Amino acid sequence: MKLFTLLLLLTTTALAHDWPQWRGPQRNGISDEKGWSAKWPATGPKVAWKASVGIGFSSFSVADGRVFTTGNADNTDTVYCFDAASGKELWKHAYPADLGDKYFEGGTSGTPTVSGDQVFQLSRWGDLFCLNAVTGKVVWTKNVQKETSARIPDWGYAGSVLVQENLLILNIGGAGLAVDKTNGNIVWKSDDKDAGYSTPLPFKHGEDSLVLVSSGKGYNAVKTKTGEPVWSFEWGTRYGVNAADPVVSGDQIFISSGYNKGCALVKFGETTPVWQSKELKNQMALSVLLEGHLYGFDGDNGSSRSPLKCVDFATGTLKWDDKTIGPGALTMADGKLIILTGKGELIVAKATPEKFDVISRAPVLTGKCWTVPVLANGHIFCRNAIGDVVCLDVRAK
Repeated sequence: MKLFTLLLLLTTTALAHDWPQWRGPQRNGISDEKGWSAKWPATGPKVAWKASVGIGFSSFSVADGRVFTTGNADNTDTVYCFDAASGKELWKHAYPADLGDKYFEGGTSGTPTVSGDQVFQLSRWGDLFCLNAVTGKVVWTKNVQKETSARIPDWGYAGSVLVQENLLILNIGGAGLAVDKTNGNIVWKSDDKDAGYSTPLPFKHGEDSLVLVSSGKGYNAVKTKTGEPVWSFEWGTRYGVNAADPVVSGDQIFISSGYNKGCALVKFGETTPVWQSKELKNQMALSVLLEGHLYGFDGDNGSSRSPLKCVDFATGTLKWDDKTIGPGALTMADGKLIILTGKGELIVAKATPEKFDVISRAPVLTGKCWTVPVLANGHIFCRNAIGDVVCLDVRAK
């Protein structure tokens, strides 16, 4: 009995740091995982496994020993499920989908969302899937764009599915769309206007459960259960690319976009920013907030000049910048930045407003790397645009 209890505790501990959705358990880009190894030899961490999933920029979701991501090949999208430790392909689900390479390489954008024994995926063209997370069997599917005739923005729908109790919230329309989690039936929808490209973000204001959704014109807060508009903030970005998820702290919301637009801190309910600047322009590589400081890349992903910066959340004051590694994407764990540069170098640095302080660095991929890396249960998952995936073992020795 004691042995069984010990094994159960070890198993629970091993899976205690899952990353089941875009931006992690708290949707803030921060893992609470500790004890992983941040120091490596010059050759980098041990490679646990590699895979190829096709063209796209989808990140990873990790839950119950499985890792999920997506890619496109031969005008076919595929949702992949691998064993997180070994890389063995457990199942995959493919469906017809145009590559959509008019403005970029094309491929998949949204990251799968795991909720219980189900995984949800929204394609760039409105195909919505509910799949069994263990077997990959289709529970239900529909094309919500065709059903609602909602406009498809220039780069297609890019946000991931947000699960809120019995609802799936999607960034479709001017302020989102909600469907029933059990069958995909539409519960509420917003005006037929261009959607933004961020993932819907839940937050509480008083007793109200709200969702913050970007559009091509700004950001809108609506009631989760009904879609009733509560507040909006106009934020016009070139081409309507409001793609970086907002960062919420209390009743303050940090928003940022590229194309030289800039950033602002806004108090919920107001229309005049607390501060506004061009110090931290997140096009797609969104910032992470830790202890009153934002860490992120300033500039467009396709630019060679996109420095990593630390900015004071309350005032917008620049604390430091590093012009040697950008562009890139980052996440955070145990007070450390986990950075994948645009050229495939993985870097771990201390998350401190004092200076950019590197702990370890090593090349892990080649080609264009715009996707946020994910740390889960002692492994870091990275990918590039053509779909090369690498899983790195950073478990403490």
